[in-house]
This record gives sequence, C-alpha cells and structure tokens, in this order.
Amino acid sequence: MASSTPTVPPPTPANLSSALKRNIKALEERRAQEAAAATSEERVAEAITSFTGSMMFVYLHLSVFGAWILINLSILPILPPFDSSFVILAMIASVEAIFLSTFVLISQNRMAKAAEKQSSLDLQINLLTEHELTRLVGMVEALTAHFNIQPISHPEIEEIKKDVAPEAVLDAIEAQQDQS
Repeated sequence: MASSTPTVPPPTPANLSSALKRNIKALEERRAQEAAAATSEERVAEAITSFTGSMMFVYLHLSVFGAWILINLSILPILPPFDSSFVILAMIASVEAIFLSTFVLISQNRMAKAAEKQSSLDLQINLLTEHELTRLVGMVEALTAHFNIQPISHPEIEEIKKDVAPEAVLDAIEAQQDQS
C-alpha cells in the first residue's frame, strides 16, 4: 500500500537552516513594517473587507434582511409593515453594494502592490541565482582543467556558461505573445 507521506519527513521548524530562519524573520518583519505604515484609510478598508468577507457578516445580513422581509410581508407581526414594496430595502442593498465593492477594490489594490513587490523580489533573486550559477559553472570548469579531469561534453553546458540578459528574455516573451 502506497504511503501518502514523503520518503524523507519534512524538517521541523527547529531544523531549518539559519539562512531560512533569518529570511523568514526578515520577511515577517517587513510585513509588520508595511502593516504599520498603512494609512488609516487602508486599515479601515482592510477591516471592513475582512468583516464583510466573514460568516458573521452573512449571518447579520440573513437576520436583518430576513426580519425586514418577514415584517413587511406581515409574517412576523412585531411591527407594522413599513416597506411593502421593498424599495427601501433594495436601495439600502444597492448603496451597500457600491460601498462594499469600493472597499474590496481598495484592498485588492493594496494586495496587488504587495504582490508586485514580491514578484520583483522573486525576479531579483532568480537573476542573482542565474548569475551565481553561471559563475559556479566557470569555477567547476576551471577546477576540471586544473585537475586534468575530462569534462562532460554537452551543448547545454555551453549555454549555462552564458549570462542571461533579462531584457533579451523579455523581448523574446513579448515577440512570442505578439505571434499568438
């Protein structure tokens, strides 16, 4: 019977490398700094969006709108009907929808900015890794020459030795997209 667990168990947080622990801490500190730097308007929009995306908000609306409907259909006779055509309820729901969609858009804009920063960080790290890998291949090649080791001949190794120009990659991507 196949096991659903990996053959090597994942490391516990205590067993993570010091570099990973430092990176996790640095990213969390940055997130905390960005949260602290948020404007009061952004915090209000985030709080409203957070609440409106909760089940408590759903329950509140079920209660209020349900009571409104039941009262105005005279099914729940605790008050006399006050909106028998439900025009007031429709207006309230419409205005609420306008404001809620605005708050959601504000939160989405903030999340998009954070995602753009993350994407930029990922790109920079990938470019640095590519550069370091290229240098490492050169060092390995020098070591094989120094110790008279016959290197493996493969066309991809010659490609790995070349630095990647991000502009050229972007141009190639854009050209491919233009053809599609």
